[in-house]
Amino acid sequence: MLLELAHAKNILFFGGKGGVGKTTVSAATALVMANAGRSVLLVSTDPAHNLGHLFGCSIGSKPMKLTAGLDVMELDPAETVKLHMEEITSSLHRLMPVNMRSEVDKHMTLSKDAPGMQEAAILERIAEVVEEGVKEYDLVVFDTAPSGHTARLMVLPEMMSAWTEGLIKRREKADKFAEIVRGMGSDSSMEDKIFGADAKDADKSRELGIRQILNRRRLRFTTLRDRLSDPEQTSFIIVLAAERLPVLETIELYEQLQKANVSIGGLVVNKRSPAGMGEFLEERRLQEELHLATLTKALPDLTRQDLYLTTQDIVGIQALEKLAATF
Repeated sequence: MLLELAHAKNILFFGGKGGVGKTTVSAATALVMANAGRSVLLVSTDPAHNLGHLFGCSIGSKPMKLTAGLDVMELDPAETVKLHMEEITSSLHRLMPVNMRSEVDKHMTLSKDAPGMQEAAILERIAEVVEEGVKEYDLVVFDTAPSGHTARLMVLPEMMSAWTEGLIKRREKADKFAEIVRGMGSDSSMEDKIFGADAKDADKSRELGIRQILNRRRLRFTTLRDRLSDPEQTSFIIVLAAERLPVLETIELYEQLQKANVSIGGLVVNKRSPAGMGEFLEERRLQEELHLATLTKALPDLTRQDLYLTTQDIVGIQALEKLAATF
């Protein structure tokens, strides 16, 4: 299942409960695709930076070559928010009068820690990575943060698109109202004498700049939303363990992704207990089967792939290639 999806899609998201092995499975998939000749970008949105731990090296927020055909990067939430705020502040400085800059700076300082700011900043960065990645790579693989964070992130493109669309419509209404007010006044030469032609031009320039920024954001969010919901381009793979809480969380995550119109490619049950390994593991395996029966009953139409527990921790390229050979 995994390799079929990786060959067929341009974008893969791996998500699920924390600690189930999302990073390992996504990295092994990206590596085997790179070894097969596809150019691959592997991106982590998890603040824990597990990719660096997995590969035993420092990975930054810009793509770096790991092996032939495989580039990797980790999105740092703090850095992403900082750059996001700097970009917005710079845009507002260009658009607003000079005497308003101190107010802009004060507002942006207060907004930095506002609820949802980190998610919005990460979402914009993901949209940029997807937009650039699909042009430069055959496959973009995302190792996402635990379920709750990822579920919120996946519904944000639709919400942000609608919110930005609302802002644009309000700006258009405000512009029409301003035109009506200007039309009710005296002739334009008198208005220019009172307010100054330069002031009118500056106002129009600011309005145009604001509208351009909003339209650019709308296009970015709608493009990401369309790609996430396109089963020809994108699949979301849910990784879980055969335990009660991960199974229940997987069912909830599936329902949330369905509501967000995200295309779900299948399930990967990681760290399964192998059969014939003694009484203790056999009891464990039978318990796993009970939990997986609950999963199958709730999500009968999803393809499932089981990966079995290994004797050693999976660290480094060779270990990942060994795991990928079982896909």
